Amino acid sequence: MEHQNQIIDSVIIKFAGDSGDGMQLTGTQFTNTAALLGNDLSTFPDFPAEIRAPQGTIPGVSGYQLHFGSVNIFTPGDSCDVLVAMNAAALKANLRHLKKGGTIIANIDGFDPKNLRLAAYADGISPLENNSLENYRVITMDVTKMTRTALAESGLGTKEIDRAKNMFVLGFLYWMYNREMDFTKQFLTDKFGKKPDILDANLKVLTAGYNFGETSETSGSRYIVNPAPMPAGIYRNMMGNQATAMALIAASEKSGLDLFYGTYPITPATDILHELAKYKNFGVRTFQAEDEIAAICSTIGASFGGKLAVTASSGPGISLKSESMGLAVMFELPLLIINVQRGGPSTGLPTKTEQSDLWQAMYGRNGESPIPVIAAMSPADCFYATYEACRIALEYMTPVIFLSDGYLANGAEPWRFPKAADLKPIEVNFTTEKNGDKFLPYKRDSKLSRPWAIPGTKGLEHRIGGLEKQHETGNISYDPDWAFNFVSIGLLPSDLDEMVGKLEMQNFAPILNWMDNNITTERLVNEIEEAAKRINALITNIKSYSHMDRANVFEPTQLREGLESTLQLLKFKLKTNKVEVDYQLPDKFPLAFAKAGEINQVFTNIIDNAIDAMPNGGKLTIRGEYNSEGVTVIIKDNGPGIPDAIKTSVFDPFFTTKEVGKGTGLGLDIARKIILAHKGVINFETSPTEGTEFWICLPLAHTENEA
Repeated sequence: MEHQNQIIDSVIIKFAGDSGDGMQLTGTQFTNTAALLGNDLSTFPDFPAEIRAPQGTIPGVSGYQLHFGSVNIFTPGDSCDVLVAMNAAALKANLRHLKKGGTIIANIDGFDPKNLRLAAYADGISPLENNSLENYRVITMDVTKMTRTALAESGLGTKEIDRAKNMFVLGFLYWMYNREMDFTKQFLTDKFGKKPDILDANLKVLTAGYNFGETSETSGSRYIVNPAPMPAGIYRNMMGNQATAMALIAASEKSGLDLFYGTYPITPATDILHELAKYKNFGVRTFQAEDEIAAICSTIGASFGGKLAVTASSGPGISLKSESMGLAVMFELPLLIINVQRGGPSTGLPTKTEQSDLWQAMYGRNGESPIPVIAAMSPADCFYATYEACRIALEYMTPVIFLSDGYLANGAEPWRFPKAADLKPIEVNFTTEKNGDKFLPYKRDSKLSRPWAIPGTKGLEHRIGGLEKQHETGNISYDPDWAFNFVSIGLLPSDLDEMVGKLEMQNFAPILNWMDNNITTERLVNEIEEAAKRINALITNIKSYSHMDRANVFEPTQLREGLESTLQLLKFKLKTNKVEVDYQLPDKFPLAFAKAGEINQVFTNIIDNAIDAMPNGGKLTIRGEYNSEGVTVIIKDNGPGIPDAIKTSVFDPFFTTKEVGKGTGLGLDIARKIILAHKGVINFETSPTEGTEFWICLPLAHTENEA
């Protein structure tokens, strides 16, 4: 029979039926075939929350959504183009997610009076017969009847025969979208090779579904979805939880550490445990604990023993682990906590997804103990995000939280195998020698990480715990002032040990108090002396800048002193704006005939403007020139330059580009008037690439004295 072929870019199919209708298997097989044919894709399995909801009811509907195409696919999609409804409940639960004009493929047998009643359709009226679906394209077929007909001579019972009806739907969709059946046939052969009657039944029904599409007039069109333009490489269809498990194994191999995975089963994180349990040959050790607290405590112990330690859960389980997470923060041990998020709060929605644990991950521990948080953006990205989380944990000696969710964990997409050489190295260095007179377990390296010493290493006996501790030693301490004071004077743990050996214990605490009080007093005296020195220096700079001790008259003036005082007063602003100063004024610079206070105001205005022109850092250059007639000070910044539109206005009265309350209040008009009163010259050059350069020329003083 002739059928028209249409080429389409992408399509979204939702398979829906009872939990026993095999919708997850059907969707997975169609997905694998699409991937092997080169389509890009994204999937989302939609499981019922109830463990065993009544058959035929809406709570018992299981679904599998697949978005595939010849273009880049990023999500499973919000609305589907095709809805496969194996019964009335599947239609009712998912119709709102079907696009207007979309296709419904309905199994008539699933719309009998019993199924209509279980799905709560009013008066048992079938939606297939009351024109309520007139906005959709409806393809009806009695899948159950045709499956039983195809296997009438198989010798199987009715129950076994009905289990194959999902293959009929799969075969029909393979025909509808011009898919080869070879991949599914091989899958069935591998799965049921030792049960030839079951294998033969599934193959017959799969072929019957394909032939039904070919010979019937049910669907007038077939569709072609070409391969997607994806980078060359070896791909596999990868689910998020699988990718997470693969990343843990990769991190174990790259770090050279055995992987210990301690967990308690919880949806939707449990598949990570199932996946890792397959790889004992890679040194993977999986441990199913009796509860969430035991699970994370076992991983803390494994980390203390030098393993790559990982635990996983979902929102409710993470709540139970929170105290132990804080303990790992205090220990400063590498630990990965995986949170595969689901709907909450409390037990919430075990099989439904919410990305609702971000605040819990960031702040959900007493004492606001900080932990880095890494989140994945797709099923395949679970690999790279998990690997990076392991690297951070191991190299920086800290617990790390990895956030996934139900969509990512159970969804799938094509994943191109990375090469081991392309993965970042993970550096792990166990300490084998003392880092002081005694081993200091909390003495930090250049990364601010503490050393990782394996228990039993000779000479590296040490204490870790959840109580407040001393700097570097890790010994228990409740007094932060004692720690600060004793460290500030260089008092070592060995010094305290020596004191303990020479003093009676009842005198030890009073003597420490006496030492603390004396050190505090000495620090306060030193701080007062230092403050007095800084105030004296500031007053000296201000007097030099404003020439408070000199009359405001024209006199021989050393410009270098004024420039240096100005730079001192603007030191904080220069540092805040990250401006580097290149000061090139020669030590012996001729004196100018000037009023020192007014010239310093000009310097302040120009240098302050230059700093404002470099808010993100830059370079300020100050140099001097002179000849027989005068001296010139040149001030240059490497900012963006003065815009052409205002070049001619910078010396105008009252002109400014600064907001009210910003700047010195001294405009360039006043600076120009000061220089003209000195019979000097002020001008500038500017460009967007070179910045702005001002030069101030003043008459030479009538003296031969030079500073």
